[in-house]
Amino acid sequence: MAKQYLCTECLTKAVPVKVTKGSFWIEIALWCCILVPGLIYSIWRLTSKYKACPACQSSHIIPLDSPRARQILEGKAA
Repeated sequence: MAKQYLCTECLTKAVPVKVTKGSFWIEIALWCCILVPGLIYSIWRLTSKYKACPACQSSHIIPLDSPRARQILEGKAA
């Protein structure tokens, strides 16, 4: 089973999803128009992937078993 995370924005407990910044359709348009911008945009999209909350797409997620997550769940967030 995949490791669960806690979103510090919306307090969702879930397995994170991978999110890729940018747009697939812009990437296709750039590849069709000119080779170099398409290549640069594709490289940027590949290097900007991140794990995100499936509910709000926030990148502010922490492992559910971390001390900070336990603090937040207990209501002692500072």
